[in-house]
Amino acid sequence: MNTSSRSESYAAAGVDITAGYRAVELMKKHIRRTETPGVCSDVGGFGGLFEPDFAGMEKPVLVSGTDGVGTKLKIAFLMDKHDTVGIDCVAMCVNDIICCGAAPLFFLDYIACGKNVPERIEQIVKGVCDGCVQAGAALIGGETAEMPGFYPENEYDLAGYATGLVDRAKIIDSKTMRPGDAVIALPSSGVHSNGFSLVRKIFDVERADLKAPVAALGGKSLGETLLEPTRIYVKSVLALLREVNVRGISHITGGGFYENIPRCIPDGLCARILRRSVRVLPIFDLIAEKGQIPERDMFNTFNMGVGMSVVVPAADTEKALSVLRSEGENAYVMGEIVPDTEKIKLV
Repeated sequence: MNTSSRSESYAAAGVDITAGYRAVELMKKHIRRTETPGVCSDVGGFGGLFEPDFAGMEKPVLVSGTDGVGTKLKIAFLMDKHDTVGIDCVAMCVNDIICCGAAPLFFLDYIACGKNVPERIEQIVKGVCDGCVQAGAALIGGETAEMPGFYPENEYDLAGYATGLVDRAKIIDSKTMRPGDAVIALPSSGVHSNGFSLVRKIFDVERADLKAPVAALGGKSLGETLLEPTRIYVKSVLALLREVNVRGISHITGGGFYENIPRCIPDGLCARILRRSVRVLPIFDLIAEKGQIPERDMFNTFNMGVGMSVVVPAADTEKALSVLRSEGENAYVMGEIVPDTEKIKLV
């Protein structure tokens, strides 16, 4: 830790650079858990170094993704719980790049805060590291920016960036999709990390008792349920890709079913989703009831209990389900691919 760098003038303006050094020291033990064979730099340099292994690949392709946690962070502030939002940050990036068939290599995070409280920064980064471990990615760098007057003292923003690797011949190609292919649902862990502007409005979270047990949520509190971290599907999907010809993958985030499932559906085909097959989580029933939200809007805003969908040939359906379930996913068939000019229909 740097003990010679300190500016009294900068501290008087609200930026304590020594707090930044303290935060880095606290997070190092968490970062070490994410190290993979490609890591060739330590935290604290001007850039994170990573040596990818291209063995067995004919045409390696790098795949990148970046995202944040959004206004879900407001729930973390209200609950004063900061050790899970980092998982959300990682999930939103790595779940995107796995849709191309890419295995995540490394991750970078960015935390901007009103006041650098080292213990709080440590908790945020712990969550990032938990997510990286789940995804098999190394946290090789990041940035913590203390910005007094721009953010309130007890608030922060969190964003991340992931890079993955896939052999060009193994990039998911939705053009191979055919009528009759099965659409398989991978259940979500909850609301994940989108739609929180609507959630916050419906429940008036600034004035609600977020810690009180809610019968409709099985006795869990609203705050606990809303902070449930986004599920990371990387290892499950990679296992599936090794065994089955996957023809399409969608990460269901903002825009719900109607925006995200069509993103992997080629022209002339349609994902026909059976509404009765979708296993909607109780939190979504509560949101719809409390906010008087029409079902169409619910499916066009939230994941509704399905965090990811995959399309496989009909003949491979049972094998795909078996592989996913062996990886801990309670996967099930929720529809099929049919000829149609619309790319999705919920029937």
